[in-house]
Amino acid sequence: MKGKFISMGKRALQNYLGGLKKKELEEQLLDLYLRFPIVKEYYDFVFNPKEDKLVQEAKTKISNEYFPLKRRRPKARRSIAQKYIKYFNKLGVEPHLIADVMLYNLEVAQTFSSNRNVPIAFYKSMSNSFAEAVQFIVVNELMYDFKNRIIKVYKTTQEQNWQFEEEFSRALDLLD
Repeated sequence: MKGKFISMGKRALQNYLGGLKKKELEEQLLDLYLRFPIVKEYYDFVFNPKEDKLVQEAKTKISNEYFPLKRRRPKARRSIAQKYIKYFNKLGVEPHLIADVMLYNLEVAQTFSSNRNVPIAFYKSMSNSFAEAVQFIVVNELMYDFKNRIIKVYKTTQEQNWQFEEEFSRALDLLD
């Protein structure tokens, strides 16, 4: 299929939907549900969230990045956790659970790096993850629940002599 798609604006869509009868609207939603996996995922989540199951799946995948069960060498990719966090935000998962996954990723990475020689890029990536986690927790007013874990992660970066100490400190300043 060549050419450009013409985008329908929000107002035009509202007008179109407003002109449909209830039965026609139901048929269109059902068609979208059957045709597009992302729509199905969204509605499946809305009507049966199972957030704990999703979080556990994410934690298992994150752990497997650093401590693989089926392969010999760890990949230690930050992107796996980032994909889950982005996906959870898109679905509307409870912010408390997202923050938990963000910090879990850092904690597993610290366990991994405690007895390994990791590249500088690893530390930079983790400093970004730390800053994003702290900012997310502050914005969502979750400091009361997560401040101790944040401080523990920070202290571990110091104990393990992680690179980019200044970036970690700067992120921690957001708590004040």
